Amino acid sequence: MMTMSENKVNNENSDHHETDIGQENQQRLPEPQKKKGRWRPSLIWLIPFIAFLIALSLAVKTLLNTGPTIHVSFKTANGLVAGKTTVRFKQVDIGLVRQIGLSDDRSHVIVKVELRKDARNFAAKDSRFWVVRPRIDTSGVSGIDTLLSGAYIEVDGGNAKEEEDKFIGLEVPPVISSDVPGKAFFLKAKDLGSLDIGSPIYYRRINVGQITAYKLADDGKSVELQTFIQSPYDKFVTTDARFWQASGVDISLSASGFNLNTQSLASIIAGGIAFGYPENSNATIAMNNSHFSLWSSRTEALKVPDGKPRQVIMYFDKSLRGLAAGAPIDFMGIDIGSVNSINVEFNSTYTQLRMRVEGIIYPSRLAQGKELDPDGVIFKRFIQNGWRAQMRTGNLLTGQNYIALDKFPNAKTAVLKMRANGVVEIPTTPTELSGLQAQVSQIADKLNKFPLVEIGQDVRKTLNNMNTTIESTDKLVKQLDSKVAPSMQATLDEVRKTMQSTESIFSSDAPMQQDVRRALQQMTRAAASLQLMSDYIEQHPESLIRGKKLEVENVK
Repeated sequence: MMTMSENKVNNENSDHHETDIGQENQQRLPEPQKKKGRWRPSLIWLIPFIAFLIALSLAVKTLLNTGPTIHVSFKTANGLVAGKTTVRFKQVDIGLVRQIGLSDDRSHVIVKVELRKDARNFAAKDSRFWVVRPRIDTSGVSGIDTLLSGAYIEVDGGNAKEEEDKFIGLEVPPVISSDVPGKAFFLKAKDLGSLDIGSPIYYRRINVGQITAYKLADDGKSVELQTFIQSPYDKFVTTDARFWQASGVDISLSASGFNLNTQSLASIIAGGIAFGYPENSNATIAMNNSHFSLWSSRTEALKVPDGKPRQVIMYFDKSLRGLAAGAPIDFMGIDIGSVNSINVEFNSTYTQLRMRVEGIIYPSRLAQGKELDPDGVIFKRFIQNGWRAQMRTGNLLTGQNYIALDKFPNAKTAVLKMRANGVVEIPTTPTELSGLQAQVSQIADKLNKFPLVEIGQDVRKTLNNMNTTIESTDKLVKQLDSKVAPSMQATLDEVRKTMQSTESIFSSDAPMQQDVRRALQQMTRAAASLQLMSDYIEQHPESLIRGKKLEVENVK
């Protein structure tokens, strides 16, 4: 075995040997010579250069196609994703959501939208933005396609020349887009009823428009509705057009009877408005943004305008159950007014009371729209001739009553009272129903006093006596059948013989009949002689004393 010192020596010798061989090889190889000329780039540098050109072209293209950046605020960012949610117009992508952030007060979100360069005009000041999501409302179902593709922002481009970079997004899609031709009209109503945004508007039962918005009036006493009538139907809205609610099923049950009216099945679900105008109307076409009143029914909308109303007061001493505010005041079948209120009026000591009915009447309804009797002269003459106010039943099914002005010839004398404020106090007469009720009450009282129990006991006793009598009669009849019947048969035979003898006596050829006939003839002659004598005495009464003159002269 080799020792460590020996291995070390061998290694050193081998290193010296390799060094000598390397020096010899260097002496043998020729030295490289430098060539003079231009530097040529390598082909590998073309790859990053081409990539740079492509990136530069994409950046320039993006810069050239990039339009304005706008900010749209929404209440929530539900369904919106930065870098993915698109902005569309008629299903064409015109922008992309780049960033979504919160407002400073954290009440809403601000969506940063980058529009395309060719969509710059969508940044108009009157443009509208909203998020399209699956939605179910009274106007139908919308946004079903977003269940698969996700929500997106829809835009309705405005027509303003001014541009804006901050918008407030709509939470509900607009009913009518800005490119639909037509006119907008404003309606004023007492309340909203069953109407809503998107409720249809009908003309002759054809859907011609919709409600686009509504709000409470500044004074809080009415509701203002914004409507849109599509072209060419907007030309049928004239200056004297009448709008009325056709919401759902219009059912009225009053003293006049039962009435049912509706426009269509859609109006039953979502409500609606209808419009028309009086017959023989020659009004001009209404201008855009014109204002109209919204009536509660077609009857109210199309009725002839009334003249100046006159307030009236009527006092009743009986209960007014069934009479309510709004009940009609009838004059010989003509509706001339209505009841406004019903109150109770006490005397100063609260010992007596009477029911006070306040209402209004329109005298012009009796004179074809002309003002009638401004001073109340005709009213006074009516009252003097027996005209009175009376509460009557208008509907037996519901028990609703109304006030009738009618003539009562036997009414007590009354005077028409004209108050200083122009209110007319009309005298009244008791209702026919109250008199009938009084008579029924009297009959009921008499029936209560009638001794039905005692009569029943007497009738029971009488029936018992009759039963006893019937039993006795039955026994008597049996006795008659056994004993009396044979004797009665013999008696009947004797009676038959007597009748035969009587017939022989009264026959026409019987002697007795001839003697009677002769006696009657003699009595007839005697009566004729007496008649002659009485006639002569009547003509010559002195003959009773002097006798018959002619007979004396003839004897001489």
